[in-house]
Amino acid sequence: MKVIITIPAYNEEKTITPVIKELKDLMRGLPYEFEILVVNDGSEDKTVKVAENAGAIVYSNKKNLGLADTFKHEMKRCKEHNADIIVHTDADGQYPAKYIPPMIEKIIAGADLVLGCRFEKGQYSGSKMKSMGNKMFARAFSKLLKTKLTDTTTGFRVFTREVAELPLINSFTYTQEQLIRAGKANMKIEEIPITTRETRPSKLFNNPFEYAIKAWINILRIYRDFEPLKFFGRIGITLIVLGGILGLYILGRIIVLGTAGGIPRVVLSALLILTGIQIISFGFLADMQRK
Repeated sequence: MKVIITIPAYNEEKTITPVIKELKDLMRGLPYEFEILVVNDGSEDKTVKVAENAGAIVYSNKKNLGLADTFKHEMKRCKEHNADIIVHTDADGQYPAKYIPPMIEKIIAGADLVLGCRFEKGQYSGSKMKSMGNKMFARAFSKLLKTKLTDTTTGFRVFTREVAELPLINSFTYTQEQLIRAGKANMKIEEIPITTRETRPSKLFNNPFEYAIKAWINILRIYRDFEPLKFFGRIGITLIVLGGILGLYILGRIIVLGTAGGIPRVVLSALLILTGIQIISFGFLADMQRK
């Protein structure tokens, strides 16, 4: 069984050497063939040289593409290296390597994707705002996937080659889209509780509000793509109900007062109902296209 440990890196010359060393020391004591891949996302420092000197296989993006596109590059390389199991971790040392063996064991026992959950032990080192946002995302995803999840944004995860082959279209973050695609493919998703080390501030976003806005937009976008009939149907039904309520109000005025109270109200009611019907039609068409 071949385990590929893959690490995205952007300007991580100061931290990546101990990360690679810790991983190598751990894996040498396990009964698996392994390789450590680093995908350099257009670093401007000595990340490539440092990672190679530490014993990793390094691939590079010609320019900085961001974490989502770098993750797609990682998956491509992992498949080229004939990975059976893929371990994804960060280059900043946030995730202790000691949790990798139990995560691999869960994969061997039948799980398809195992997440390192940062919240169960109450020792998450990130900001309270980000922690609160992540927990809200977890509730939304648990409901969407009908699987209890407590940490949907963790980059520390172990998964099978089949999970790596799932297509990804998101340009902001791979973490949540991979979960939804795995869930919709009826793959088994599990978690183990972990503790994390305090690291430098995130490079993914300027502030928690920017992250939250982008993440929720992506959740809606993914929900639209995976459940188009429900997504468009709920919007359409809401508009039809609003138009119907306004229409009943107008009808009541006509019965009681003999007047609709103005043409704009009638037009608005009709527009809401017709728009709602049209949006539901979009949902049916998108659902047919998806299938």
